[in-house]
Amino acid sequence: MIRLGMITVDTEDPRPLAAWWAERLGGEIVHDADGWFCMVQAPSAPVALGFQKVEHPTTGKNRLHLDLDRTPDVDRDTMVTEWTAAGATHLGRRGEAGFSWDTFTDPAGNEFCIGDPH
Repeated sequence: MIRLGMITVDTEDPRPLAAWWAERLGGEIVHDADGWFCMVQAPSAPVALGFQKVEHPTTGKNRLHLDLDRTPDVDRDTMVTEWTAAGATHLGRRGEAGFSWDTFTDPAGNEFCIGDPH
C-alpha cells in the first residue's frame, strides 16, 4: 500500500517558512537538515509538511495548494485577522452558498485556502 506521507514546498529559505507554518498550525519542526530541508508535523495531521531549499522556486499560480478546514468554533473574521497579522496575505473570499473558503498566500507567496466548516 502507498500512502501520502508529506507535502513538500519549494522555497529559497526553508527554516523561516517552516517555522511560520509550524506556528500557524500549532505544530513543530521535527526535522531540520542543516537548513536545506525542514519537516513540520502538526497535531493529528495525517501528513507532514516539508520545506525544501531550491535556488529558483517556480513562480506563478500554484498547481497544488493546501486546503485547511476552519472548525465551527473559529470565527471567520477573527481567523482572517489572525492569519494576516501573522504574515499571510488575504486574497479574498471565494465559493458560493453552502461552500465557501478564504484564499491566502503565505510569506513566500504560496497560495492556500481555509474553508468554512462543513
